This record gives sequence, C-alpha cells and structure tokens, in this order.
Amino acid sequence: MSKKIGMISLGCPKNQVDAEIMLSKLSEGGFEIVNDPSEADLIIVNTCGFIADAKRESIESILEMTSYKEDFPNIKVLVTGCLAERYRDEVFEEIPETDGVIGIGANGDICEICSRILEGETEKVFPEKEKLPLDGDRILTTPPYTAYLKIADGCSNHCTYCAIPSIRGEYRSRTSESVLAEAKKLADEGVKELIVVAQDTTRYGEDLYGKNALVPLLKALSQIEKIEWIRLLYLYPERIDDALIEEIASNKKIVKYLDIPVQHCSDRVLKRMNRRSTHAELNGLFKKIRDRIEGVAIRTTIIAGFPGETEEEFEELCDFVKEMRFERLGCFAYSAEEGTPAASLDGMLDEEERARRAEIINETEAVIIDEINESLIGKTLEVITEGYDAYSDVYYGRTYMDAPEIDMQIVFTCGYELEDGEIVSVEVINTVDGELTGEVV
Repeated sequence: MSKKIGMISLGCPKNQVDAEIMLSKLSEGGFEIVNDPSEADLIIVNTCGFIADAKRESIESILEMTSYKEDFPNIKVLVTGCLAERYRDEVFEEIPETDGVIGIGANGDICEICSRILEGETEKVFPEKEKLPLDGDRILTTPPYTAYLKIADGCSNHCTYCAIPSIRGEYRSRTSESVLAEAKKLADEGVKELIVVAQDTTRYGEDLYGKNALVPLLKALSQIEKIEWIRLLYLYPERIDDALIEEIASNKKIVKYLDIPVQHCSDRVLKRMNRRSTHAELNGLFKKIRDRIEGVAIRTTIIAGFPGETEEEFEELCDFVKEMRFERLGCFAYSAEEGTPAASLDGMLDEEERARRAEIINETEAVIIDEINESLIGKTLEVITEGYDAYSDVYYGRTYMDAPEIDMQIVFTCGYELEDGEIVSVEVINTVDGELTGEVV
C-alpha cells in the first residue's frame, strides 16, 4: 500500500513551480498525493520566507500541520522552501514537532527524504542551492488552462532590502531548449496561458549566453500553436530595452500587461535600495512603454517607509503614483529582514508609521483603479473564462489586465455555454465595488 503525501505550498509562483516538480517526483516515486492533510502519512509545508508577513504565514501553517499529530500521532511533517533554507536551525528549535527541515537544494531527493522520514528518521539536509531542480515534470496546482513557466532561479541584483540572493543564490537561467520543451508539453496538456516568471525575468540568459536572451525566447514561445496568452511578470525597469518593448508591442500572443516592480521613485531612496534607476529614468520608461504599446496595463510594487525615507520623499512617492496612474499596484510597508544591508541602515521608521504610509499609497491607488474602471465602460476586453456561478447565472474570469491570484476578476454574461479557459471578448458594462461586469460580444 502506497504512502500518502499531502502538501501545502506558500508564497510566490516560483515556489509553486518547485512544489509542482516535487509533487510529480513523489507521484512517480510511488507515493499517493492527497488533498486532505488529515489523510496523509506525511505533510510537506513548502514555505515562503521573504518578508515578515510571509514568514508568519509559514510558521502558522507549520504549527497547524503539526497539530494533526494530536489526533493522528503517526503523521510526519516535513518543512521545505525558503523559510527552511533561511532558518535551518531555528525551525527545529522553535517547532520540535517537525520531522524534517530541508533546503531547496534537496528538492530533487524528495522521494528518498520522505521515505526515510516515514521510516522514523529525522531529516536535516541542506545541499548547495544550485542543486535545486530547475526543470522536470510537474503536477499543476493551477487551473489546467494556466501555468507558470519558471525560466530562472536565484537573483544577482542584491537590492539592500531583499534576502532572496542569500536564500536562493545567484541568478541561474534554464536553457532555452529546456524552457521550450516544457512549454510545448504544457500546451499539449491543455495550457492556454503561460505566465513567465523568474526573480528577474529581464535578466534571462545573461549567465548562460553572455547576453540577454528574453526576446528570442518570447519569439520561440509564441510559435507554440496552442498557447494563446503569454504573460510576463517581474520585469526589472533598468533592463527593459527597445527590443523588448517592440516585441511586446508587436507579438499578438504577449498580453499587454507588464509587471514592473519599481519599489520607489526618490533618487536617494533608490540608491539606498541599490536599485539602478532614477526618478527621471522611470518617468521616461513608462512614457515610452505607454507610447509604444497600445492598451498596456502596468503593474508595479512599491515599498513605503524604507529606512531614512523623509516626509518629502514619501510625498514624492505619492505624487509619482498619482502621475503614473498604474493600472495595478501593490504597496507594502518596509520589512526589516535579518542579514540584509537595509536592516542596519540609519533612519529606521517605526512599524506604525511604515504601515500608515503604505495604507496611504494603497488608498491612493484604489481611487485610480476606480477611475480606470469607469473609463473602461463601453470598451471590449479579452477575458479568460475561469468559472460559472450557477446561482447568479454569470461567468467570471480575468481580463488581459489581470494576473491570477494578485489582481481582479470580471463577472460577465454569455448567451451560449463557455468552457473554463476559453478566451472571449467581453464588453464592459459597469463597475461594482472595484470589479468590472460585462457581456460577451
């Protein structure tokens, strides 16, 4: 009788891809994958360890899974992912009920590790980060029509607030052959929307080929017949060049949605963050993108309350958000992460003030989104169908302007039956509580 494995995966899409590769290895290794943790012989918690809120969620999930031992004393719990990699000893010390803590470099040996834990051993394995499998078969945890395509791991940007380089290592690209082979396999399995991810998607290929290889990769991906949408996340502003802008503008399969994290706009704050852009350069980049890519939706990420951020610099950031009118934006209060250069900078703001500033930015953006939504009434947008609500007799889905999990949905009617994953043209007829409503045309 095969042993049953349950898994909870937290954090970003890159971590989710790692989980999907592990699930496939476990399935191929003879384990049975179950959704209900109480049915499992072993539960894997694939953690996030990026910022304070993510760490808190990971710890709460580990505690919740170890609590199953009260009713099912034979259940084993294994902790993987970024929190495990970052806090190797602390996890065992703080939560001794865990049966194993392994680093990301051990993911490729997940079957052997689970077998040993199930036999009663305690595992604590931390190979080199570079041993993390960058490719392999996956069991998708996304809807069958959408999949993340991770083209690289690690990061070499070394922003002062970020722990990712110490957790994940330096930037490592997959070969284009490996990426394309996986994309074709996903397409054959029914995937219509590929969401291209890495810590820095725009750096792709520099370590392997000595030059940026993102544009050639996008051209090749768009040749895969069954792929209808290609969505790009995590584009760093300083590496967005004319060739990439032109490819996005002219390639019909690349949705006109760009996730470009800027973090701030003040030159002094950007320099303290070890970001390479200036306020003027960011203004010029976004003007160029909007001039060249018709209907583009820009999403960005901002950090409020960075150490030393003055009231004047915060006001500059507020004005920047108002001026740029980003279609989508997420603002986070600065989180001081152990071991990062920013954590020891002078001018640390108290937690309450950081939260206040983030709230102001998010409220400012909420007004902008409402105004943008109002301007969309009467326009027709491409929408990927995600489901049907029988009670209200409406479909719901995402416009090209919305990535899964992080952005919004649109509710719409249709005079004929639609399948999940079907891409349709929807005329926007109203906006209610920040969400669009419409009908298929």
